[in-house]
Amino acid sequence: MTEHQPAASIDAVEQGLASAGYIANRQIATAVYLSQQIEKPILVEGPAGVGKTELAKAIAAWRGLKLIRLQCYEGLDEAKALYEWKYAKQLLYTQILKDKLGEVLGDAETLPAALNKLHDFGDVFFSKEFVEPRPLLQALEQPKGCVLLIDEIDKSDAEFESLLLEILSDFQVTLPELGTISAIAPPTVILTSNSERDLGDALKRRCLHLHIGFPEQKLEERIVESRVPGISQSLRRQIVSFINDVRTLDLKKLPSVSEAIDWARVLVLLQASELDHQMVKDTLNVLLKYEADIETTMPQVTAFIGKTRQLVS
Repeated sequence: MTEHQPAASIDAVEQGLASAGYIANRQIATAVYLSQQIEKPILVEGPAGVGKTELAKAIAAWRGLKLIRLQCYEGLDEAKALYEWKYAKQLLYTQILKDKLGEVLGDAETLPAALNKLHDFGDVFFSKEFVEPRPLLQALEQPKGCVLLIDEIDKSDAEFESLLLEILSDFQVTLPELGTISAIAPPTVILTSNSERDLGDALKRRCLHLHIGFPEQKLEERIVESRVPGISQSLRRQIVSFINDVRTLDLKKLPSVSEAIDWARVLVLLQASELDHQMVKDTLNVLLKYEADIETTMPQVTAFIGKTRQLVS
């Protein structure tokens, strides 16, 4: 498909994402398809590590578009997200103007005439030439469109959402000195959230909502297979089954898809053919990120391994 042409069907989206290494379920493929058809951003929520950010990367890779990423954090403001002035360049031009002031004002016979001439130069200093575009403005200026990833929007302040509303609804932004700048080609916008705070209704109204949770076992097996070439079917099934059992425990952080992929890579690297107690014990820190979670899981390891072996026998 071309950069601007939307996918012809939901199946085409599924196949396109798969070609970029992203195994999507029907719900994800449908949201991406609708977003392209009606040119609306997608707000993707869900636990960390389930593939929210990877979805934006996969869309960009599949469609051959530039990925522009804005990582959100507390205190993020307009200067870091939208634009700021090139102050060093303005100072340089001010110095040049100062040195040439006599030539500039040479034919101005009155003070008002001189001020008018200086006013014209002042407007030059606040022109597009002196603007340093940040991710949001960069996305609007891409002639072939792009994928704009606004990552972890829930980590930003509530006030930052107001800055996004015009961009998310009309793909344009109004700058006080320059007026309204509209997108040359509307970007595909993906916002991600780990639900650390509630987002405003105004932002949610402008987006399609997509929740990505932990995948079903068969889908997770396909994801591991696509990301860990060479892993045997037996080991893959055991890994995913074990992780699904671990997710039933009361843990501080449940293992996500990204941890499943990392653990599978580690086990392949260690030339494991199946799960055994010692191998799991030695590598459980790859799967679980808190010592308390490891201590909670360790007594269940033997039982979980027994279940996985029954599954593949």
